[in-house]
Amino acid sequence: MTDHTSIRNLAIIAHVDHGKTTLIDNILKQSNTFRENQQVEERLMDSNDLEKERGITILAKCTSVYYKDYKLNIIDTPGHADFGGEVERVLSMVEGVVLLVDASEGAMPQTKFVLSKALKLGLKPIVVINKIDRSDSRIDAVLDEVFELFSALDATEEQLNFPVLYAVGKEGWAITELDQPHENLEPLFNLILNHIPAPSVDQQAPFSMLATILSADAYMGKILIGKVYSGVAQINTPVKAINLNNELLETTKLTKLFGFKGIDRIPLSQAVAGDIVAIAGVEKASVSDTICDPSVTAPLRSTPVDPPTMSVTISVNDSPFGGQDGTKVTSSIILERLQKEAETNVAITLNVDERKEAFEVGGRGELQIGVLIETMRREGFELAVARPKVLFQRDENNNLLEPIEEVVVDVDECYSGVVVEKLSKRKGEMKDMRPSGGSKLRIIFYVPSRGLIGYQTEFRNDTRGTGVLSRVFHAYEPYKGDFEKRRNGMLVSNCDGDTTAYAMMNLEDRGTLFIPPRTKVYTGMIIGEHNRDNDLDVNAVREKKLTNMRAASSDKALILSPHRELTLEETISYIDDDELVEVTPQNIRLRKKGLLPHERKKKA
Repeated sequence: MTDHTSIRNLAIIAHVDHGKTTLIDNILKQSNTFRENQQVEERLMDSNDLEKERGITILAKCTSVYYKDYKLNIIDTPGHADFGGEVERVLSMVEGVVLLVDASEGAMPQTKFVLSKALKLGLKPIVVINKIDRSDSRIDAVLDEVFELFSALDATEEQLNFPVLYAVGKEGWAITELDQPHENLEPLFNLILNHIPAPSVDQQAPFSMLATILSADAYMGKILIGKVYSGVAQINTPVKAINLNNELLETTKLTKLFGFKGIDRIPLSQAVAGDIVAIAGVEKASVSDTICDPSVTAPLRSTPVDPPTMSVTISVNDSPFGGQDGTKVTSSIILERLQKEAETNVAITLNVDERKEAFEVGGRGELQIGVLIETMRREGFELAVARPKVLFQRDENNNLLEPIEEVVVDVDECYSGVVVEKLSKRKGEMKDMRPSGGSKLRIIFYVPSRGLIGYQTEFRNDTRGTGVLSRVFHAYEPYKGDFEKRRNGMLVSNCDGDTTAYAMMNLEDRGTLFIPPRTKVYTGMIIGEHNRDNDLDVNAVREKKLTNMRAASSDKALILSPHRELTLEETISYIDDDELVEVTPQNIRLRKKGLLPHERKKKA
């Protein structure tokens, strides 16, 4: 049985795309976790399809490797703020963190968000400057930025004295000095063993474990992953589950206990205090609950789950094309799926209307809600999704409070003016502006969450795709007042049929089209953006009339401008209050809530 002194628990934290999951790939390979002839895919820890496609980590995951008689439990944490609910609780399981920072981009807001949580918990940090082979790397400046960040986050004297490694995670090497030869990740392994302490636990006390990560398995049901804080967990012993208020949730037996080896779960007969394990067989316990021996009288301390800041209403797809693509189209099946998601994803809330036809899903941001809807459409669901709403709160004097986000923008100097202007109009408050090298500026704003709905696409257009915008929840503050919402009107189809190149060519001077020719449309479906601020009903299915008399130039090929493709998240934040996104396994369509022109005129 592993003794707690030979266990090291650590989390790897970093901003999106700074190389965290790739580094873990090489840690697994160099610790001989795989057989020599085993085929291993890249970014192994990003296990679901969406994580692979988007290149982001959505779910926190645990892996274990063995090195020199030590067991290293490594948590791969999400870098995106929308999944920040996972991050805070995950950090409570570990004694140290490896902070991975890009040698060019430096410390980013999500880095700040996770690092501040880690420092407050008193965790010991190791800093790894990654991607030092980049042509635009600025190693010394980035190291200074990291030190400034630690100081700003009130790091202790011991935390400020952090060790530094320089690495290229993709090639699998790290060095302590820049002039050393590049060999392997041994310097990192040795630093983890020597710098991160063993877990501080009581092996003689009765068994207690804090559930921190929740996942589901088709065969075993609910699986809770967490750290054993005291005693020894043994198969088939009685246990109870209590919540943060010390209320008894259930009593059961510990029927299944798992450890980790690489990315695989391996069955265990027992687990010691200090180790990170997974248990199955509990029904009511969830994240932040304590699983313990019946003699334990108080729950383990945990971070309560952050409240959602944004919600979106999901309902049945009642468009004329409803039911053509998907197999899961009824409100009862949609509700069942959302309830299952709310059970296993603690950062999501669910409210159901009285008629059980519309479901309000709360989350931490557009990306998190977009990921849920994308997952459901891949499972065969058809949905109608309304415009996201920001969730307000009230203070003790009944004043309205709204969520404010810290927005960090990296842009070329020539685009800074338009970005400052646009965010100021959305009630953004500029906090800092400084050069970040290579004629770029880094600008920090505090912006109301409602001001950022739909801004990402506008920002990309304003900066010609060169700008980088990162956002993280800051606080609830008094309502900042109304601001002018400028968005052009829509081009709305006034008939059913297949669009023709001839009709669409005649519509090009009216605005930007979202669909190509030969697309099936229905009355009330949005086919483009009008270049004025009013909606315009148009005929996109009209065919060219054939006549006996033809001019020499009349049959020349029709050349259309490329249509504008919108991603799922862009469509959800793009629509207005009187519009819906129709999501099916094969299509994403925009539509008006009232399909018939006279219905819309009445409402207006």
